[in-house]
Amino acid sequence: MAISISVVLLLLILAVVFMRNGALKLSHAAICVLLGFSMASTSLAPTIHNGLTATADIVSSLKP
Repeated sequence: MAISISVVLLLLILAVVFMRNGALKLSHAAICVLLGFSMASTSLAPTIHNGLTATADIVSSLKP
């Protein structure tokens, strides 16, 4: 578990640096994909999923 969290943190830091740089290239996108797969295997995955589901429900209930 500790190794998994370390990899997730490293990939998160790299993704943030790439996004702040403003030049998201193919290699940077691959890092973001790896971050997603790493996050899916952590204990935070259900929390992230529930948060995204709640946000989608709120957005879908809005009427223009």
